[in-house]
This record gives sequence, structure tokens and C-alpha cells, in this order.
Amino acid sequence: MAFFLFAILILMVPSSNAYWPPSPGYWPSSKFRSMSFYKGFRNLWGPQHQSLDQNALTIWLDRTSGSGFKSVRPFRSGYFGASIKVQPGYTAGVITAFYLSNNEAHPGFHDEVDIEFLGTTFGKPYTLQTNVHIRGSGDGRIIGREMKFHLWFDPTKDFHHYAILWSPKEIIFLVDDVPIRRYPRKSGATFPLRPMWLYGSIWDASSWATEDGKYKADYKYQPFVAKYTNFKASGCSAYAPRWCHPVSASPYRSGGLSRQQHSAMRWVQRYHMVYNYCQDPKRDHSLTPECWG
Repeated sequence: MAFFLFAILILMVPSSNAYWPPSPGYWPSSKFRSMSFYKGFRNLWGPQHQSLDQNALTIWLDRTSGSGFKSVRPFRSGYFGASIKVQPGYTAGVITAFYLSNNEAHPGFHDEVDIEFLGTTFGKPYTLQTNVHIRGSGDGRIIGREMKFHLWFDPTKDFHHYAILWSPKEIIFLVDDVPIRRYPRKSGATFPLRPMWLYGSIWDASSWATEDGKYKADYKYQPFVAKYTNFKASGCSAYAPRWCHPVSASPYRSGGLSRQQHSAMRWVQRYHMVYNYCQDPKRDHSLTPECWG
């Protein structure tokens, strides 16, 4: 009888592996120094919707405007991270973003690597969207390469660190140093190689952000607030000498992921990935050859 009760108790205790990712064994965020906001960035738009307090940047969206910021320097590779906290409650239609882009240098023909929080409705989790655009535009011809996740924690409760590692041969998305996606370079046609700047923003994307536009931004809940701190942007700037070596997100200087990092990433994709463009039968995969094989 005692053994039976013990077995029942074991079943009632949740396995930590079922709710939290296994350790990646390596923490790339610890390898790069944080920078002050004004050392690395400037306001891009909505200056009246942006404030800085002890290096924690707050930006917000209301009926009149959102806000965005941009790195001072362009990069051709690097590690780009920030600790971010998003607003709880009704945030449908609102996008909080941290991304690389060269859209101002190449309008209508730009590259972009995105981390985006897609706003939500009461009682539903945020969706974290990762995306890669190659020489695309916002005029309907853009080819998205989205992978979406419901995180293993509530991103409204505290700051968590979100990062992009971009090198000439791969892009790795990380959350609290756990790799959640690796996008390898399979050809020059499907990989961003031109210099990009680092951006952050909050804006109204009601036409598509929440359940494909089903739920819109409702300004009776304004302002919609996002907070950023612990900024990191380290790597080869566009002005660095040619011998500048790309940084790595793994213990290996050559890049890639360790076996332990791969294991953590597989766990996240198994339990928390909710959309993978390569597995979407409605997509025209002749446009995304990196999905083949």
C-alpha cells in the first residue's frame, strides 16, 4: 500500500523536463558586455513615446503613436540581445519587436531578421515569432520564414533575454541563452548577407498580428508598454576590417551548436513551437527551397 501511495505521489509531481528546457550548457549572453542605450542606439520615431530610466528603456503605443529605436552602427555579423518585458492583459494587434534590418538602406528590397511578440487577448499566451526576410518588401511579395512559439514562462512577469546570433553561415535565435531556432545558410539566395542595423519598436499591426487579424488593437487599454534593458550588440560592424572574425553562440569558435544546445533546442521545438513555415501545406514551398530535404 505504501509503495502504491508513493507511486501516486510521483505521478502527481510534474517533471521539470516537461515544463522547463534542459540546460544548454553554454550561456553566450555572458560572453558579451552590456551597453548603455545612448552609447549604441538613437530614437528613430515616436520620441515622445520613449523614456529612459537607469538604462531601462520604456516605449509605448497609444492612439497617437508608437515608438522605435535604431543602432548607431550597421553590422555584418554579431550577437544582438536585450532583456525585454511586455505588457499583460489585452494587447491584441500590438507588436513589440527586436530585429535586424536594412530596410532604410534598401527600401523595397531589404533583408530582416525578427524577434516579435504578437499581442494577445485575455487568458491567452503571447506568441513569440521569429522570422527571416531575404531581399523582400512589404508590398505583398515578401516571403516570410516564420517559426512561432508559446514560451515556457510568462514574458509579462519579468525581464527575459532574447537574442539573435547572425554570422555568415547561420542565424540562431535564443531565449535566456536557450537556442530555439537555427537557420543555416544553404545558399546566398536564402540568407541575409548585406549589413543590417539593430532595431526595436512597438506598433499597431492589427491587420495581421493576432490570430491573423481576428482581434484588433483596442485603445481603451492604452498605453501598451514594452520595456528593454541589458542591451548587447557585439560583432563585426560594417566598417570593421575584413579579418574581423564572426562571434559564436556556442563553445566552438567556428560556430554551430553543441550537442547539449541542440538537445535544448529540440525540446523547445517539440513542446513549445506552434508554427513552422516549412510544415505549412498552404505555403508555396517552391519559394522556400531551404525547406527541401
